[in-house]
Amino acid sequence: MAKFGEIISSNIPVLIDFYAEFKDTTSDLHSVLRDVAAALGDKAKVIKIDIDKNEILANALRIKGNPTFIIYKEGEMKWRQTGEQDANTLINLVEQYV
Repeated sequence: MAKFGEIISSNIPVLIDFYAEFKDTTSDLHSVLRDVAAALGDKAKVIKIDIDKNEILANALRIKGNPTFIIYKEGEMKWRQTGEQDANTLINLVEQYV
């Protein structure tokens, strides 16, 4: 995986899902993210980061809830929300920064 700074410095929006595998709804969330990625195509990036495998990053960003979604563009955090979101909500939020 590329370094986090390189990922978030993209000139297109980057939606990051910080998640942990232990949740029962993880598979449902994966399908939501697939729908978001398919709808946005090349207009944005959709990335998943396992907080258990990236504890230093999760702690640095103060990720406390599962899932936590963050949208970055050009290295700047544009939006952040903890809790499950539906595909349409995420698509609409990301499109604000396209």
